[in-house]
Amino acid sequence: MPHDVISTCPVCSSELTVTRLNCRSCGTTLEGEFSVGRFGRLTREQLLLLESFLRSRGNLRDMERELSISYPTVRSRVEALVRALGFGPRADSDEAADDAATAAATAAAGTPDPGAARQSVLERLARKEITADEAAAAIRSLGRTDR
Repeated sequence: MPHDVISTCPVCSSELTVTRLNCRSCGTTLEGEFSVGRFGRLTREQLLLLESFLRSRGNLRDMERELSISYPTVRSRVEALVRALGFGPRADSDEAADDAATAAATAAAGTPDPGAARQSVLERLARKEITADEAAAAIRSLGRTDR
């Protein structure tokens, strides 16, 4: 039974390269240095998110229901997936709009003060609904609105 190709070194976390390819049908072997490609570098969790995105035809509300996570979490994970695939960061105006939408969603969820909002972010992190990077970004954006 074949195993999935891993793309990062288990020792130093550097990117691995494939050095040999073999055809089971005709026995042809290619040797050289091959990349696993952008999809091969995704984590299992990112691949599952991508599959959900495709199944839902890009409908984030459907993904929210399928994955049993909040809409802002779906959005942040999809955005992280887009960056992981190498499509780069979004424009600053888009990020500002996302920050405003997240702040509005937080306010609508009943978190009246920044301390409660920070606690909410930390609880989402503890439940693994968001990554540490996403939590740090959310807390930073809360700090900007406190001023």
